[in-house]
Amino acid sequence: MLWNALHVALEEVRRNLMRSILTILGIVIGVAAVITMVTMGSGATAQVTEQIASLGSNLLIVMPGQSLGPGQRSTAPPFDLDDAEAILAQVRSVRAVAPQSTSPATAIYGNENWSTTVTGVTDGFFAVRNWPVVLGRTFLDAELRAGTAVCIIGDTVRKELFGQSEAIGERIRLGKLACKVIGLLESKGQSAMGRDQDNLVLVPLRTFQRRVSGTTDIAMIQVSISDALSTDKAKRDIVYLMRERRRVSAVEDDDFTVLDTREIAETLTGTTRVLTLLFGAVAAVSLLVGGIGIMNIMLVSVTERTREIGIRLAIGALEHEVLMQFLVEASVLSSFGGVFGIVVALAASAALADFMQVPFILDPAIVVIAFAFSVAVGVIFGYLPARRAAHLDPIEALRHE
Repeated sequence: MLWNALHVALEEVRRNLMRSILTILGIVIGVAAVITMVTMGSGATAQVTEQIASLGSNLLIVMPGQSLGPGQRSTAPPFDLDDAEAILAQVRSVRAVAPQSTSPATAIYGNENWSTTVTGVTDGFFAVRNWPVVLGRTFLDAELRAGTAVCIIGDTVRKELFGQSEAIGERIRLGKLACKVIGLLESKGQSAMGRDQDNLVLVPLRTFQRRVSGTTDIAMIQVSISDALSTDKAKRDIVYLMRERRRVSAVEDDDFTVLDTREIAETLTGTTRVLTLLFGAVAAVSLLVGGIGIMNIMLVSVTERTREIGIRLAIGALEHEVLMQFLVEASVLSSFGGVFGIVVALAASAALADFMQVPFILDPAIVVIAFAFSVAVGVIFGYLPARRAAHLDPIEALRHE
């Protein structure tokens, strides 16, 4: 019986091909939109997680002042090198510490110039940020102590200043500072905030303080915590130590901030997941629109085939058999819409992932759910026309013109 109903349904689709295509178009758009939105959201979430991880594992960032909102902080005394050394010496869970200060600069080589940032660091920077030098070398202890005019450049600076030429051993100018390029950092691409991480020049911290900033101020201290230990406890220990060193009384708020990149990652990925669910839910509305289209065309089909239904009932067909016939037809239409929607979604997701430069991460579960939902829409919205067909009076149906 089911096979015969399926055969009749396929024949009906073939006979009214253009009408059937227009009917399933709403289902195609709905399924494609849901799968595409969820796939792109998953890719964006994975990209954010990867970019946060590129900052370094188990990383805490200590900055002077309290956050007052996006891009705004309260004024507070800066750190100094002794603060960084105290964190390394007195907080037992700390693996490495990277004090640093940054200033905008124009890098000049020959006739080429490029706007970048010059950052003063110690040798702890490479361990904390998990950022290796792929060509050349890191700073020597003697260079760090003496404040030698040497530098390590990011991949963007290398491309803009040197192109395909060799950069190691050449001298570039950073304002009044002329330094020798001794290394090239591994490329890391954009950060989670959209900043080009490769657009930087590293110099020894003492070189930066003497030749660029003219002060001993430290703008930020990055702290890497041992993998086996909790960042929460380390964060509490650092807060206690900094309050003591900066003489913050018990009744005063901290005049510094300790950020945990794990918490930042959880916040950002949570936001992208919520947006993904929201966009997916909005896209699913078009499935309901497609279902209304199926119900409309099935009602038209019942009207057109009233005499056929009357003949079938008159020669012995049961009501549930007629009901089954029209439910199968509605399910076939919605199933075709689901299949074509999946094909469109895969093509659209791949193209958008390449255009937006996010990972293409297809969740098989959402494909199955979207297809099952499309079939369910066909059954639900096809039930009313099918019930109407099954309850036709055979005599009245035979009289229908």
